Amino acid sequence: MTDTTPRPDTAVRANAARDTWNVLTRELKPVARDPFTLIFSLVQPLIFLGLFAPLLVGTSGLPIGETLQWFVPGVLVMIVLFGTGATGSNLQYEMMTGSHERTLVAPLARSSLLVGRALKEIAPIVVQAVVIVLIAWPFGFAIDLPGLIVGLALLAVFGVGLGSLSYTLALGTKDREWLFWGVQQTLIFPLMILSGMLLPLEDGPAWMRAVATVNPVNWVVQAERALMSGRYGDPVVLWGWLAAGAVAAVGLWAGIRAMRRSN
Repeated sequence: MTDTTPRPDTAVRANAARDTWNVLTRELKPVARDPFTLIFSLVQPLIFLGLFAPLLVGTSGLPIGETLQWFVPGVLVMIVLFGTGATGSNLQYEMMTGSHERTLVAPLARSSLLVGRALKEIAPIVVQAVVIVLIAWPFGFAIDLPGLIVGLALLAVFGVGLGSLSYTLALGTKDREWLFWGVQQTLIFPLMILSGMLLPLEDGPAWMRAVATVNPVNWVVQAERALMSGRYGDPVVLWGWLAAGAVAAVGLWAGIRAMRRSN
């Protein structure tokens, strides 16, 4: 008689797409149950928008509308940079409480544990970006709808990459929370300053402009400014997509590799 009993290693085969969806919905449930966390995370960009933009108007001499057209895209990238860059702390908390260990022994593809978490970052990015744009609109920010949609897609790709890198850092530092925040803060502020999201770099030192050319955040900021001004054919848009795609590819590769090695 032929033995039709499924072998242990084939009885449960992980379906990557299904598992990724399950992880994604699991990660989104806390956000849906507690939307005030999402609202509270808007405090920082709103402070920059409310206090920094008037200073730029005074120094540049440009109308508030033109100033916002330059400044708001940078604020949107800032949301992604600070928001997704810190998400690894959630995974670190799960590792310290033992929750992560339970997910590792579940019949899930290891890659889905990383990809599902990374995709979860898209929802907060889109919601926060739309809120910021709508707040800036009555003050003179011109909304180019196609440019906004493409810009949100660009932010989503960039956010998935940054979120994956944040999770990779969390897996590497494990229960050393101080090390996670030390590395994260050391990297995030130079990336922000050398991207020109708050102040133009054209009048900065030559070395600063040179470093900015290899800073992927800089290209994403420039691409967002071009897209939201309706300049779809500007070369910086292509460079922005290449930069965001490279960050996403490296982040997902490193994150999946780290998750598969996790124990």
